Amino acid sequence: MTSAQPITVAGAGAIGCFVGGILAAHGRKVTLLARPRVIEQIKCSGLHLTDFGALSLDVKPSQISVTDHPDSLAGAGVILVTVKTVDTRDIAAMIATFAPQTAIVVSLQNGLEAANILRKMLPGFDVRAGMVPFNIVPQPNCTFHRATSGEIVIEAGPTVLAGLLSTSEMPVTETQAITEAQWGKLLINLNNALNALSGLTLHRQLLSRKWRRVMAAQMVEALTVLRVNGIKPVSTTPLPSRMIPWVLRLPTPLFSRIASKMLTIDPKARTSMFYDLENGKPTEIDALQGAIIRLGKTASVPTPICERVSGHIKRAEKAGTGVPHFSPPDV
Repeated sequence: MTSAQPITVAGAGAIGCFVGGILAAHGRKVTLLARPRVIEQIKCSGLHLTDFGALSLDVKPSQISVTDHPDSLAGAGVILVTVKTVDTRDIAAMIATFAPQTAIVVSLQNGLEAANILRKMLPGFDVRAGMVPFNIVPQPNCTFHRATSGEIVIEAGPTVLAGLLSTSEMPVTETQAITEAQWGKLLINLNNALNALSGLTLHRQLLSRKWRRVMAAQMVEALTVLRVNGIKPVSTTPLPSRMIPWVLRLPTPLFSRIASKMLTIDPKARTSMFYDLENGKPTEIDALQGAIIRLGKTASVPTPICERVSGHIKRAEKAGTGVPHFSPPDV
């Protein structure tokens, strides 16, 4: 595909604005399908994209199209779906109604459920799963800050997309083993809930050996479920997934030395689930811990830790009072 191929970002929240903004800054023809509030802000001040390193990109309003009308999908060559899993059916219905079947649909969403929903609801479309390893922190004045490292991986298909979607600041690779990569990311994303329950930054949470032990126990539980189901996750870090719990349990000085070589984390970074609880929004707990719980039930493997964490998050959602600031013993 050439750089002139129209790209529509369906559901331009934090991830969508960052990815779409990076592509627009590099001359891609990008349309953001977003909420009116986001549209107003972008039309007024454009986008400002930063990260944990030296990235600082300004995207002028003239460089990117923004709309809340789904009929904008009619001109899309590639559709990047960046909504939460719970909103996938609504977006799929819009794509089915307005987009041409020649459009390639790429899910840049957490978990595995969203891509499966898109495939089921969009027969005849080239639907591909994807994995975004980094997290984006929305900041004032339409600034979106990439707070952790990693490269996007998407499912390979008949048409090569990596060239269209890759930039120097945001490399994209394609793989035939996307499901394994998604499971590897899901294992890491199980910490989203713990981070939200703690109220800490990721940096502070990871410097706490007590929190890392909770993370490790939860991951071991999930790895057991995957192994019994014959699933072999591909790690998003240089370490194999099975080794990560061992590293998490190390004394903090040793852990810090090893972790610094695997992952870059902004000192202020928090997970998206933290912001969901703080802002009274639904979380993606059912697409993360919920996936492990469901898989465990099919294989008669108990998942008490994931169930407990899921219960805490759902109670916090219902209370609507923000993050509960739990300690590891509370979990």
